Amino acid sequence: MTVAIDRATGKRRGEPGGRPGPLARLKNSYQRNWYAYAMIAPVVVVLGVLVLYPLVRGFYLTLTNANSLNSARTIGVNHIEATYEFIGFDNYADILWGPTSYDRFWSHFVWTIVWTALCVTLHYVIGLGLALLLNQKLRGRTFYRLILILPWAVPTFVTVFGWRFMLADGGVINSVLETLHLPAPLWLEDTFWQRFAAIMVNTWCGVPFMMVSLLGGLQSIDTSLYEAAEMDGANAWQRFRYVTLPGLRSVSSTVVLLGVIWTFNQFAVIFLLFGDTAPDAQILVTWAYHLGFGQQPRDFAQSAAYGILLLAILIVFTSFYRRWLNRDEQQLAI
Repeated sequence: MTVAIDRATGKRRGEPGGRPGPLARLKNSYQRNWYAYAMIAPVVVVLGVLVLYPLVRGFYLTLTNANSLNSARTIGVNHIEATYEFIGFDNYADILWGPTSYDRFWSHFVWTIVWTALCVTLHYVIGLGLALLLNQKLRGRTFYRLILILPWAVPTFVTVFGWRFMLADGGVINSVLETLHLPAPLWLEDTFWQRFAAIMVNTWCGVPFMMVSLLGGLQSIDTSLYEAAEMDGANAWQRFRYVTLPGLRSVSSTVVLLGVIWTFNQFAVIFLLFGDTAPDAQILVTWAYHLGFGQQPRDFAQSAAYGILLLAILIVFTSFYRRWLNRDEQQLAI
């Protein structure tokens, strides 16, 4: 039997060679896909400057005791060097287990969870109800869609300031309630009504996005499934449960995840509605802003630590959420 030998490598022809190293694989990938690398290079640079560097810098600040008194600053023609020190993970320990951890973190964390859960639930339930209505053959359906999407089209600060004027002591809402001889709540002063007003305003702002997304999902469901279910004797609730909800599964999982992330970090509604006048209605992101920019001295290190904790919480939630969805999909496939 004759065996052919490759003179260049000294190996038998057809014999599998060793796996190339990381540098060789990177070089081969660049040679094959250099055009793609050139196209994404500007995006990578922009993300690195606008996202990666601030994130790394912020994490470094969490390991220091930086504040407005010991940070580098320029006063007139005088430049004062930074004097803050490296303290390790003391900021995280103080936030999570310090003597004032409940008032400074855990109370805001619990309220943030409640705020997120209630807002996303209301967004989804109301948005799904409106999407089901708009998916019917209604007269003037286009006009209704335009009206219902307006809260989403109007800039958030305009919407929130409008609600703030209406919720003021002499605003439209309290005037109507007094005309009807009903008690007029202190929407912008009492803690319970502050939280109620924040959820109400955020629901107003968030429902249109959920409605439009779910309406697109409804229109993608094959109508023959409804016809088959109706022929089998399924009533409206059974068609909704066994046809509509499974058909919206992929859309629902995405919009709920986006809703949780956006609501958890919803800064504009809380800040524009109350400013610094409602400490018990502050969620974690607005409380972090208060620590970094709303007090003296401004605590940059603790504010940055809150930001890193927010990022960690959302990463953990997203991981478990995706794992739960994948497990349910595997069970449905079985």
